[in-house]
Amino acid sequence: MIDTPDQLKAFFEKRNQGGVLCAVDTEADSLHRFKESLCLVQFSDGDEHVLIDPLAIEDLSPLRAYLEDATCWMHGADYDMHMLRTHLGVVPPVVYDTQIGARLLGVRQFGYGNLVEHYMGVEIEKTSQKADWAKRPLTPVMEKYALNDVIYLLPMAELIVDQLKMAGRYEWFTESCEAAREKSMERKPEREDRWRIKGSGTLPPRGLNFLKALWDWRNVEAEAWDRPPFMVAGNKQLLEWTQELLEDKLPKLPRHYRPRRIKSFDQAVAKAKMTPEEDMPQKIRGQRRRKDRQFDARLNKLIAKRNKVAEGLDIDGSLIAPRAPLEALAAGNEGAESLLMNWQRELLGI
Repeated sequence: MIDTPDQLKAFFEKRNQGGVLCAVDTEADSLHRFKESLCLVQFSDGDEHVLIDPLAIEDLSPLRAYLEDATCWMHGADYDMHMLRTHLGVVPPVVYDTQIGARLLGVRQFGYGNLVEHYMGVEIEKTSQKADWAKRPLTPVMEKYALNDVIYLLPMAELIVDQLKMAGRYEWFTESCEAAREKSMERKPEREDRWRIKGSGTLPPRGLNFLKALWDWRNVEAEAWDRPPFMVAGNKQLLEWTQELLEDKLPKLPRHYRPRRIKSFDQAVAKAKMTPEEDMPQKIRGQRRRKDRQFDARLNKLIAKRNKVAEGLDIDGSLIAPRAPLEALAAGNEGAESLLMNWQRELLGI
């Protein structure tokens, strides 16, 4: 464990700079806190495997400087890139993802543990997946779990790259990883209407007004408690309460709610009931595509072609082309081809 600025500086002073190869993983406390924090960075250069404690080290500039020039392997890299960008202000210029590589080879079970067992013949512990990574000290079990997330990455990556090259799919892999990195860098801020959860589309304006009020109430309660919102109430519960309020029923709150929380709930509901009708949220009217048999025929033809290619390659069809770009192509949308990568267009003959 590296948990002092001097240790961090000394560790990276020994590492070669420029075009270096490493493996990185991160752990956060999003399952236990309202505001997500970077709690741990697991790092390996193939020879040494360490845990870096961002909660104890305020200045992570030695790690940041190293990653600025690194070729970095991760697994399911999107979240880790997000964490590095958000909390360290850096994303390595080259990020390779073992999950992408394995899927392009036709591996159907591509969780990290699945791949370690598949490629390395090692079954790793999964007992700390939902641990509170903000707690200190880490238990020996947590430390082992965290280190396992990077110990096998580089050896496994070497095997995956060899197989990709043998299969003639290495260029597919590098282009896919580059596209995933670019997408992560373009990640948009959270929408203001995140309260429009699944199942809310059929609610009338009065119901949407109640739902938004309950969503805001839940966030206030979660922040005050410093816990994730789902620990206050799940989305399903919010919808059930909304429906009861629409029927002029008094929602039955959980028994463990303290009087203060019940009071704040009642106040939020009372305030929502006073909202003028013209200020209530409205349904989002999506544009309905007119029934077009030619469109359907073109789309089905593209899907059939994609599936045939995928079957021949023994990989998931969505890797070759997700449905959205196929619909854009079938509709003849301008620039639809750009939604696919070069290797995908070549396979589909587009």
